[in-house]
Amino acid sequence: MHGITRASLWMVMLNTVPLKLMYAMAFAVEEINRNNSLLQGVKLGYRILDSCGRYPWALQSALSLVAGDAQSCGQSVPLIIGPGSSSTATILSRILSPLSVPLVSHLASCPCLSDRQKFPNFFRTIPSDVYQGQALARLAVHFKWAWVGAVIANDAYGQSGLQVFQEEIQGKGVCIEFIETINWETFVDDAKKAAITIQASTARVILLFCWYRGVLQLFIELDEKNVTDRQFLASEAWSTSSKLLKNVAISKVARGVVGVAIRNSPMPGLENYIRSLNPYDRPDDVLIRAYWEKEFGGTETLEEVQSPLTDMSQLRVTYNVYLAVYAAAHALHSLLSCPNRDSPTNNSSTCSSAKHIKPRELLQHLNKVNISTPHGERFYFQGADIPPKYDIINWQKTPEGSLKLVSIGLVDEFNIHLNESAIQWNTRSNEVPVSVCSKSCPPGTRKANRKGEPVCCFDCILCGEGEISNITGSLHCERCPPEFWSNTGRTVCLPRQMDFLSFNETLGITLTTVALSGVIVTTAVFVVFLYYRQTPMVRANNSELSFLLLLSLKLCFLCSLVFIGRPSVWSCRFQQAAFGISFVLCVSCLLVKTMVVLVAFRSARPGAAALMKWFGPGLQRGSVCLFTSVQIIICIIWLSLSPPVPQPDLDVPGLKVTLKCAMASVVGFSLVLGYIGLLACTCLLLAFLARKLPDNFNEAKLITFSMLIFCAVWVAFVPAYVSSPGKYVVAVEIFAILASSYGLLFCIFAPKCFIILLRPEKNTKKHLMGR
Repeated sequence: MHGITRASLWMVMLNTVPLKLMYAMAFAVEEINRNNSLLQGVKLGYRILDSCGRYPWALQSALSLVAGDAQSCGQSVPLIIGPGSSSTATILSRILSPLSVPLVSHLASCPCLSDRQKFPNFFRTIPSDVYQGQALARLAVHFKWAWVGAVIANDAYGQSGLQVFQEEIQGKGVCIEFIETINWETFVDDAKKAAITIQASTARVILLFCWYRGVLQLFIELDEKNVTDRQFLASEAWSTSSKLLKNVAISKVARGVVGVAIRNSPMPGLENYIRSLNPYDRPDDVLIRAYWEKEFGGTETLEEVQSPLTDMSQLRVTYNVYLAVYAAAHALHSLLSCPNRDSPTNNSSTCSSAKHIKPRELLQHLNKVNISTPHGERFYFQGADIPPKYDIINWQKTPEGSLKLVSIGLVDEFNIHLNESAIQWNTRSNEVPVSVCSKSCPPGTRKANRKGEPVCCFDCILCGEGEISNITGSLHCERCPPEFWSNTGRTVCLPRQMDFLSFNETLGITLTTVALSGVIVTTAVFVVFLYYRQTPMVRANNSELSFLLLLSLKLCFLCSLVFIGRPSVWSCRFQQAAFGISFVLCVSCLLVKTMVVLVAFRSARPGAAALMKWFGPGLQRGSVCLFTSVQIIICIIWLSLSPPVPQPDLDVPGLKVTLKCAMASVVGFSLVLGYIGLLACTCLLLAFLARKLPDNFNEAKLITFSMLIFCAVWVAFVPAYVSSPGKYVVAVEIFAILASSYGLLFCIFAPKCFIILLRPEKNTKKHLMGR
């Protein structure tokens, strides 16, 4: 290599790793050195040192590389690939940071190493465990696993992973039932305890954020307890463990595991490279010689061998090493590609001559790496990290009884891509396992959290009347609009059905029959009185008022029929006017009759004959007309200014809503009722005063009794009217009209008809005037 400046990157593997990682690193270096478009005129070199997992050895190896190597040819700049341990990476980064020596790890995933203030020289080609915890949480949310148990390693790996998982599921309907920890020193006892907890739990999905040894012991304990119906969520620390997959003893427990794994990527050429290795071409390679002797006794080749070393199906951490080498190479290429880098006037702090490369300059360019790998993958650093990307894997059973690893999707920082039809669940069916504390509330109900329990544990409460929920798992019930009401299942708002007292229903038919019967009886009495109009019983106390009273009673019976049927604008106005005027006419006749009795008694006294003459039939008719006219005026004013209108009673619950005549003015209705009450009370008072007059047949007694019944009915009407629901309000008013009408009819006319028809001998003036 005459005339070519040779720069070497000394790289170190500081942990016990498979041979594949070491030869992947060598393969990447040799591939780069053969690339004519990358690092032209510069060759990479490497040294691989073993720290045996000990901090002092790792530190010693790193410092020896930083100090330089007498065997290197030309200018060299140190860059360390490794270590595989987060704790070792933390120590090395702190020590090498003042020297600006870059450290690129393929396996150190602790979130703490993302801190650029503390670890400015650290990079990694494996995602931070923060993203692993987020990815596992997204899987739990995606599959609607609301009730999850957790078993974690009692170290920074397990605790930080669980913390991220908990933060990610917050507010997304996933809760953790229990958390069990496994310590490295007491993993057997801890695994037994965790297995007992899992067996007793109601969670069917268990998150295992732990190391291989703890997971294996836990599976053994669960197998002994025959707990084979749990679905496990695997962290990447054990999700691709070949030792677990090949352990047939735990296959019943571990079948169906779903988890995240370091992404797998093909590395074309690596298999041929490894199969071409032999101790004859690499006499200084003690590792390949030892492997060779172990496999063949030193007489064979690797070309036809199927072994873990030649297996290219799972190049996960291997590919991370490959990426680390390419990141280093491109950073060096960027550094050496500055224009006029060899010019004496070049003062750029980010450009350097190949003869004078400083670690700080290489570190600066490593921060800017943004490349496409030979396989077309975009690769760049975000601080210390790379864009997170994981494979989603599934453990599936093989015919031989062991388990195999199947990739079923991909998860990155933003999305989950899954082939759910390819998943083999531990439930031995294609149905996604269900793990909930409480089953989802069906439509028509809402969630009600249980006091003192996680939000995933709840009761399902049926929505109230007039409320619905039309989705599963609703937190609240929605109120139906006023014109709608909920169905019996509380899932749909249905238009309310208009309900009113009709002539077709039993209650309407009954009331109609009673009202018409009253009309018939009143007509019959009228006919009897008309036929016997010349008899003393009919002529007594002004027969004209009796006929007018019978006519008003007939109107009272008939006005009740106006309340039955669908309310309309005119029926609402007419029914109250007819009711008010009919009853005032009726009570006015009784009031005048009572006054006639009192005047007649007074006229029997000496000197009072003129009183009876003055209060003759004309004045009696005028009084009835006057009393009735007042009610007519009240009704006209009321119905002109603020009449009742047909309106659905939406305040009453139920699918059926009553169409009623709403009182727009309570004052008007109160005046109508109040005026009737005033006349009735006056009549009752006068009749009570005249009850002991000396006639054999004193009509004042009959009027007193009839008015007592009348007042009792209408006093009871008010509270019944106010408290009755729906259309029964109308029924109560009709009942009050009919009851009071029948009361007046029978109390006033029944005794008279009895004498007229059955005791004609008493129908004489002598008998009526007797004492």
